[in-house]
Amino acid sequence: MDETLLKIKNLKTRLGDADNPVYAVDGVDLEVRRGEVFALLGESGCGKSMTALSAMRLLPPSGCIIEGEAFLEQTNLFALPEREMRSVRGGRVGMIFQEP
Repeated sequence: MDETLLKIKNLKTRLGDADNPVYAVDGVDLEVRRGEVFALLGESGCGKSMTALSAMRLLPPSGCIIEGEAFLEQTNLFALPEREMRSVRGGRVGMIFQEP
């Protein structure tokens, strides 16, 4: 039985346009298993929040996921229609934002 709750593979997120790109997330891999305590740590501006926002598809208008996969158990988060994704947010996954 697979105990993986969240798996993110080779996640790459770009902000801005093609002429002036900012690669806010560049090749992140992570796996969170059932019963595991998981922490994503790093310096200010290193991409922690953008990684979570990318996985939840809550990017600002200038943001886009250019590569990677995100699975919540067996559900491909990047393939879900927006309506189904809304039920995942707050239903199966919650986020506590650092800024109100």
